[in-house]
Order: sequence, then structure tokens, then C-alpha cells
Amino acid sequence: MKQVTLYTGEDGRARFREEDLLLDQGTERLRLSALFSSGGYQFRESPPGYTSGFHCTEHPQWIVVLRGCIEILLRDGSSRQFAAGSIFFCADVLPAGEVFDPELHGHRSRQVGEEPLQALFVRG
Repeated sequence: MKQVTLYTGEDGRARFREEDLLLDQGTERLRLSALFSSGGYQFRESPPGYTSGFHCTEHPQWIVVLRGCIEILLRDGSSRQFAAGSIFFCADVLPAGEVFDPELHGHRSRQVGEEPLQALFVRG
């Protein structure tokens, strides 16, 4: 299983990477990942037309898209869309000791399409 991670590179810029999520637990018919710990969860709903400004995540978290579509846009112009059923790990926190620079740090997000975005945020 593939996992997309949004993270902060050594240069302070947000980046995407794809990683394998190992499903090496359970049985042959019911493959599971290792058990991850969680610091709680929240639900989110964003109406059609929602767009955020550039920001960093305060807490690394899994984002599970339940309904609709979200697009994550990076400063280098790249973007990815995540539709219902998609998951990604958002870990582009502000580097320690840094002050947020709106020209350098973070990502922005926008709701895509006519359907509201509904998502589950699970803190890592």
C-alpha cells in the first residue's frame, strides 16, 4: 500500500514523497499495518470554494478524505488532489526555532468540485 507524506524538507519548504505502508501484520486474508499511536481525532467539513492561505500544520496528522476532494498546493507550484477514500500524512511542521515566513514555509489547501469536503484528521 502506498502512502503520500507531506513534509518539511531541510530547506524549510513543503514537499511530497511516496512511501510504502507495510501491511505485514494480521493474516494472509486480512493484512494489517503495525498499530500506530494517536493523539486524538477531529472531523472537518469545508464548503465548495474553500481555499486556505499558506500555513504549516501544527501537529503531524493523518488525513482521511471521507467525501469530496482536497487539493494540496506547494510553493514550487506542484500539487496533489486527494478524493474520497484517499489518505495522506501531513507533517510539514514549522522547523524548530523558525518564524513562519509566508514566502517560504507551508502549503495551502483548497476544496475541489461541487461536493463539500469531509475529512477525518487523526493526530500522529
